[in-house]
Amino acid sequence: MRTADETPYTTGLHEVADGVFAWLQPDGGWGWSNAGLLATDDSSLLVDTLFDLKLTRAMLDAMAPITDTRPIGTLVNTHANGDHCYGNSLVTGAEVVTTEAAAREMGAVPPSALVALMHADMGETTNRYVADAFGSFTFEGIEVPEPDRTFHGELDLRIGGHTVRLLEVGPAHTAGDLLVHLPDTKTVFCGDILFIGGTPIIWDGPVANWVAACDRILDLDCDVIVPGHGPLTDADGVRAVRGYLTWLEASCRVRHVTGMSAADTVADLAASDDFAQYRQWGEWERLAVNVRAIYREIDGGDGTIPDLFAAMAALAYGI
Repeated sequence: MRTADETPYTTGLHEVADGVFAWLQPDGGWGWSNAGLLATDDSSLLVDTLFDLKLTRAMLDAMAPITDTRPIGTLVNTHANGDHCYGNSLVTGAEVVTTEAAAREMGAVPPSALVALMHADMGETTNRYVADAFGSFTFEGIEVPEPDRTFHGELDLRIGGHTVRLLEVGPAHTAGDLLVHLPDTKTVFCGDILFIGGTPIIWDGPVANWVAACDRILDLDCDVIVPGHGPLTDADGVRAVRGYLTWLEASCRVRHVTGMSAADTVADLAASDDFAQYRQWGEWERLAVNVRAIYREIDGGDGTIPDLFAAMAALAYGI
């Protein structure tokens, strides 16, 4: 078993425990997600696919020396964001499993929505930001099949004699986040509950659920913690994500009480000394989405996707 420090953060397949592999994609920014594989004596379980068909095909080809004799019989999607499920159609013959909420969200936000976003006229700055974030990927021609099996709460699977625990922890990052816990090897695949070296983004919330999900990961006491984005991590990495979320929520609530708007709170926090440590993380401009998500928790209201990307673009480019 390799520790987080011993596993290089390089593109490709890394054995992180006996029969357990992480597929890593630096730099972990927009769309550059991780996946995982559990290979048993006669079959395998895949955790997530990637953002487009080319990337997923390259991953599956790299896994082929393992999966040719131990075929992928189960595919678990940790949530509905496309960088964790848009390659599902290439995993033929596998049972696709996810939460009920994630399955609904997959249907509501198909790849065609990303195609439309890439071609929308949102203004020069926002269009530039979206192109910078997603221009490396190809969304045309992708169809995501409906999951074969859904659950709510917890689900235990048996894969080649190994126990696989699926633990629903959403809504948090998205509506239907789950953890994939492999107790036999003290490994957990966390999906986008964990961004390591990058900034979490709150598409759904509430923040309290996400904090509880971090606590759940810590309670599992795993030796191998695989985030949805970024390098392998340890308990300190989990605590760093938790710390960002708790700091952000408390900071927003203090400012909301004074009558400060969400937009003004974004500007105030971005310039604060407390934010300096988080400004070193990738995609720090997601602060604009996260503040609005917390304000939405407090008093309702919402912004459109173009509005949210415009707010991030303005921060990222200093406008």
